[in-house]
Amino acid sequence: MTTVLDFESVGVRRGPTWILSDVTWTVHSDEHWALLGPNGAGKSTLLSIASTRQHPTTGVARILGETLGMSDVFDLRPMIGHVGAGVTDAIPARERVRDVVLTASWGMTGRWREEYDETDVRRAERLLRLLGMGDLAERRFGTLSDGERKRALIARALMSDPEVLLLDEPAAGLDLGGREQLVGRLSDMAADDAAPTTVLVTHHVEEIPASTSHALLLRGGTVVAQGRIDEVLTNEALSAAYGIPLDVRRHEGRWSARAL
Repeated sequence: MTTVLDFESVGVRRGPTWILSDVTWTVHSDEHWALLGPNGAGKSTLLSIASTRQHPTTGVARILGETLGMSDVFDLRPMIGHVGAGVTDAIPARERVRDVVLTASWGMTGRWREEYDETDVRRAERLLRLLGMGDLAERRFGTLSDGERKRALIARALMSDPEVLLLDEPAAGLDLGGREQLVGRLSDMAADDAAPTTVLVTHHVEEIPASTSHALLLRGGTVVAQGRIDEVLTNEALSAAYGIPLDVRRHEGRWSARAL
């Protein structure tokens, strides 16, 4: 077991406002985390630091053993898979789905003049099959449903064989069927011993895959609770994070919550 993320007293300030304050958090290689909290809690900011796209104002952030601000982030980024709205917007609608995955090998978002060997092509196709997208490899990215796009981008994020996979609200905007397909695929993927450590940001406990082992709750940029998921997703902790009394249930590894 190795340390993937190690944050010590991390804070982020924008003008006079602290987006994150005194966040200490450690993620190990055999863990799968969910980050939850209301709008403005600081979840996406925390993930942005973990992806090396943002530096903390205070504290120390170590990613894969390297201290942010003292290391070359371009050496780190191939080891970090990242799926978020910014990635989706950067992919040309005309791009074929296979190439959406394949171009991650060069850190590009569209096919140009670069060349790929057969090993890369086979890996891209295997990842698409893993995410249930094998029969859509020739489709144009712009013709996919929202759920299909999310799964294609997860396959893309896995192309470089990352050590950690960061998912920023991957189920946002999906209908019930699309959400359940995605959550099921994430659970299946995590069951593989070779799967990367995952950190998933979500607003909703219903979107947490059954494979998730740990959770971090944020409110107002500070940590409400963190640790093993069954010790964190309690009525008391979730009620404190969201500011209303909540009743939390777990059934066959999946979570649900409703207001009391």
